[in-house]
Amino acid sequence: MKRTFGAVLTVLGIIGIIYGGYSFIQHTGDTRSVWVAVIIGIIFFSSGISLVRTTKDV
Repeated sequence: MKRTFGAVLTVLGIIGIIYGGYSFIQHTGDTRSVWVAVIIGIIFFSSGISLVRTTKDV
């Protein structure tokens, strides 16, 4: 269950980082919303990776 949640967080983080990068390149949206998307994406990605790495298989 924890590994699945970690994988979901990782995927959401990747989506957030890609969306922020795409918005930054295309100059869509204001600067604050782009940075918020990137920061939340990084938080989700790092917490998901950490959860997957620290959870042991049973």
